[in-house]
Amino acid sequence: MGTRGREIVGKHAERVIELLTKAFADEWLAYYQYWVGAKIVAGPMKDAVITELMQHAADELRHADLVSGRIIQLGGTPITTPKKWFDWSNCSYEDPADPFVRKILEQNIAGEQCAISVYHALLEEVNGKDPVTYNLATQILQDEVEHEEDLQALQEDLNIMLRDRG
Repeated sequence: MGTRGREIVGKHAERVIELLTKAFADEWLAYYQYWVGAKIVAGPMKDAVITELMQHAADELRHADLVSGRIIQLGGTPITTPKKWFDWSNCSYEDPADPFVRKILEQNIAGEQCAISVYHALLEEVNGKDPVTYNLATQILQDEVEHEEDLQALQEDLNIMLRDRG
């Protein structure tokens, strides 16, 4: 990172790197959660859910790229061993052992709600201290809010369909 850019973040750089590292781990686990869920999901509306999960997986991978770039700009190193993702993660990973579409949606909605909390806390931490990270977190938070809305809309449609059948 450039001298002036680091100067702006100042003494907060190490804390920001720590928070971004945790978010980086979350993004990789979210990517895999979406990707594997799209491969195994079963039940009504499966095709619509697969499409949404794959779009979200691509977004999570893009988020990991953005976050890793900021970690490097701040003088840090992104996690280089996938095993460490579990140690650093805020949101963890929920094994999609039950492939039924309702369960997959519930798991991913919970993941998005955790991500929303993570990026909201990051925004509060860097507000007024690090405008670059603030803008990055705002951009990612916007995506995470949209993901939650997308998944909840699918969940509502599924509930209506199952109720009408029942």
